Parts: sequence; C-alpha cells; structure tokens
Amino acid sequence: MSADRDLFVEEQKRKGLRVAFAVSIGFTFAVYAGAIVPFLGPLFAAQFLLGSSRPMPLAKTIGAAMVVLIAGTAMMVLTNVLGDRPAPFLLILGLTYFVCFAAQSTGKGGAAVFLVLVVSIIVPLLGILNRELANSILSILVVAVLSGTVLMWLAHAVFPEPFSRNVEATPTDERPLALGRALANTVILLGSVVICLTSDNLTVAVVIPITVASLLGQLDVAASARAAIGLVLVNLFGGVLASVAYAALSLRPNLFSIFVIVLVVVLLIGGRAAARSKDAPVFAGALTTFLILFGLGVSPLPGSAAESFATRIVYVAAALIYALLFAVILWPRAAETKRISV
Repeated sequence: MSADRDLFVEEQKRKGLRVAFAVSIGFTFAVYAGAIVPFLGPLFAAQFLLGSSRPMPLAKTIGAAMVVLIAGTAMMVLTNVLGDRPAPFLLILGLTYFVCFAAQSTGKGGAAVFLVLVVSIIVPLLGILNRELANSILSILVVAVLSGTVLMWLAHAVFPEPFSRNVEATPTDERPLALGRALANTVILLGSVVICLTSDNLTVAVVIPITVASLLGQLDVAASARAAIGLVLVNLFGGVLASVAYAALSLRPNLFSIFVIVLVVVLLIGGRAAARSKDAPVFAGALTTFLILFGLGVSPLPGSAAESFATRIVYVAAALIYALLFAVILWPRAAETKRISV
C-alpha cells in the first residue's frame, strides 16, 4: 500500500514537472514569436499532459489535432456565413456546446472535449468582435495545436515515464449521460457568449466564456455548497496569481523573467492539477485562469492592455459567480442533489 502510494507521488511529480516545463517553454517562446494569443498553445499542451501519464499515441494525437482543427474551421465558416444572423448562429453554436457538455457528462472525451469548447468560444467571438483577426484565426489554431503537441512530446522526452510500473492505470470515470445538465450548461455558456457579443470588449470575450466553461466542467467534484464555493475561490486564486506575476514581470520585463515566473507558478498549481484526486480538475481550472489572464497581459491582442489586472480579476469573479449561480438554478435537482446541494 505504501509502495503504491510512493509510486503515485512519483507519477504526480513527473506529470507536474512535464506540465511546468511545457507551459513555461511554450509560453515564453510564444511571447518571443509575437503570438497574438500566447496562452493557447501552452493551454493545449497542459490539457494533453494532464490527461495521461503517457504521451498520446501518434494516431490519437493526430486525431485530437484534427478534431480541434475541424471544429475551428467549422466555427470559422459558421461565423462568416451566419455571423450577422443571430438566431441560426446562436442555435448552431448552442448545439455544439450541448454535444460537448453531453460528452463531458459521461466522463469520456478527455481533454479533446474541453479543447473543442475553447475553440468554439474563441473563434466566433474573435471573428465577430475583431474583423482583422477573422482571417488569421485558423492559422492561430493550427499553430496552437501543433505547438501544444510538440510541447507534449518534448516534455515526455525530458521527463520520461519509467517503462516498468506496478501502478494500475486509473479507471475511466464513466457516468450515465446527463442530458438535463448538459442542456442547462449550454444555456449558461451561451448566455455568457451573448453577453460578450454585446459588450464589444475582447478581454471580456476571452476571459468570461472560457472561465464559465471551465467551472461548469469542474462542478462535478462539488458535493456541497461549501465545496462549490471552494471551486470559485481556487479559480479566483489563479487570477490573483496572474496579477502578482504580471506585477513581478513589470519590475524586470524580459523573456527570462517570463520563463521563471510561469515556471514557478505552474509548478505550484500544476503539481496539484496532476494529482490523482478529485481536486485535480479544480487546480487545472486555476491553471487555465492564470494562463488566460497572464497571457492577455503580455499579448499584442488589440485592446488587451487597456484594462488593469484588477478589472480582469473582476471579470473572472463575475464569470465564476454567474456560472455557479445559474448552475444552482438550472441544474436538474433530482439528478444533481448528490453533486451540489445548497
């Protein structure tokens, strides 16, 4: 029993080191290359690495990349064709979200489902709110997927998994399909997207819907109101860390400082996100919040520097409270009483 626990701890350390290495290297290189959305590739890499202790097989890697790229292309076509027709545009967008949340409710799909959600949020919003970015969205996604994949393999090459392991693989958390909850989550996320479309603010458009989608995916671990509030606080902690990190960067703004800051923060959060525990998705959400906010701070995205970090943290807090409040109101009571009670 003790030996198995030691193996679990070693596995967690390796996975946490891989995430920290891939995210810090990827983020720094993206900033150096002048990426418009520097956090996207590292975010994809983190999702790939947290999903398994082994590198994804080549076929599965290509499949995940193709799913993301196909979703991005479909969202770009949808935005170009129906972007000026709100009713059918939101209907198809909502259907996409519903399919993703339905897949999430079964415990299947892994990182690919969340990545498709991110793509389905970013592409339409950036395509409508900033026409200059509309033509480059697909290339941004291609670079992000490819860089995330390369970072995943590089991290496994630097911190390889031992060939002989006595630890059994973690069983897949399969659950019955929860269409009622998937529909409620769709309404909640789609509502946040509509709010962003009417705000004409790129920072709001990037921060709020992804934060909402991330929290909705975490709420399964909340067994009580106290646990749900804990989710909000941990995710908000990711935003506070981003604010502190940006303040530290302003003292010595260079690429080495970015690398060190991201490495330290991701070691702090990523190690917890890599654990075999119910809290792992919560810290993965905090990591997502940190990468988005810190990435916006150093991004050349138009308007990304217009607001203070305090304002952005307010956006995160508003998104978290919005998602939690409407989850409590809209989630089917009979099916979800054991997961979140108030």
